[in-house]
Amino acid sequence: MTMYVPQEFAGTTPGGRKVLLKFRQAEFAERLAATRRRMRERGLDALVVFAQESHYWLTSYDTAGYVFFQVGLVLADDDSETVLLTRTPDLRQANVASLYDDVRVWLNAEDANPAEDLRAIMAEKGLQGKKVGVEYATYGLTGANARLVDKALEGFCVTEDASDIVRTGRLVKSAAELRHVRIAGKLADDAVRAAIKATRPGIPDTVLSGAALTSMLAGGGDIPSGGPLVNSGSRALYGRGIGGPRLIEEQDQILVELAGSHCRYHVVVEHTLVTGKPDPRQIDMLKVAGDALDQIKDAARAGVALGTLDDIHRRVLDDAGFAKARYAACGYALGCTFKPTWMDVPPMIYSGNPLIMTPGMVFFVHIMIPDATTGLTAGVGQTFAITEGAPEVFSDLPVQLYCC
Repeated sequence: MTMYVPQEFAGTTPGGRKVLLKFRQAEFAERLAATRRRMRERGLDALVVFAQESHYWLTSYDTAGYVFFQVGLVLADDDSETVLLTRTPDLRQANVASLYDDVRVWLNAEDANPAEDLRAIMAEKGLQGKKVGVEYATYGLTGANARLVDKALEGFCVTEDASDIVRTGRLVKSAAELRHVRIAGKLADDAVRAAIKATRPGIPDTVLSGAALTSMLAGGGDIPSGGPLVNSGSRALYGRGIGGPRLIEEQDQILVELAGSHCRYHVVVEHTLVTGKPDPRQIDMLKVAGDALDQIKDAARAGVALGTLDDIHRRVLDDAGFAKARYAACGYALGCTFKPTWMDVPPMIYSGNPLIMTPGMVFFVHIMIPDATTGLTAGVGQTFAITEGAPEVFSDLPVQLYCC
């Protein structure tokens, strides 16, 4: 087995603290500078960062601490310090593995209100009366914490939703990011192969999930930020994973959708497996799904509106008689993400989405046909990057019905 253990890079914060980073320091400097340019274009004096993906992309800070109140402060001035407000369990990794200049801690107590601590930091930085963007659209800011923030900043400064500021930069991947994406694709393919190899009647379908995860971790990957989704039998028509194992039968179907993850960058693949004798109707369904996927990849070109891809999805499936079975969207963007999901949205791939595809954008497209009338399912999916020509597909596995 090939192992893809990621490299770490030495760096130094402006204050002189030595740190280890997931990318070269120059790349983080470019990301921060571009983010600040977008902030100034919007007239923002500062950005309050709650998305863990933003922490990671801007500073290399990698943690699960975003499930609590955790916030970064980025001022629009190029020479200003960045500040992180977090909890004690995250202090060490913030200090040794992130480029945050100033790391502060708030302490749990019955009367603790970290939003007021944030306001105090903002007052230190001269932000009273200024215009500040807030990352609201993230799992890193619960509704309860958002209410605390809004109350603490009411009358102190002018706020607006700026959830798109960092996300806009993250949408187009750099060459260094794409190297991790390519490795994630290899890990995903290996995980599917491991799941196929493990498949046999009489075992719980969770054995397939275990084989897939073991393969990814042994290959130098991370535990992905979602899944694996391994649904068998009637569950194969579900659009989400479900808790509790099910025994695979002699004649059965299994939908496998999983992500390979390398340095938090994800590649998703989807395949349909069967035990016993394949149903001819299911073989035909897979041909329809595969045809739709091929046509979408042919159309995925720089300069084309993203919604065009879902137009194809709808046309091919509707023409084949699956209008009632298909989904209302056929995929989404991928990137560096944290639990609870590998979906890096927006953008979603739905008909009418006006986003123009540009080189470096990475999308997962899946064609799912859960046919409730027959009880059969057909699901295929691949991840690709937009280039100057044909998309770069990050999977080598054939798109077919896998008989186990």
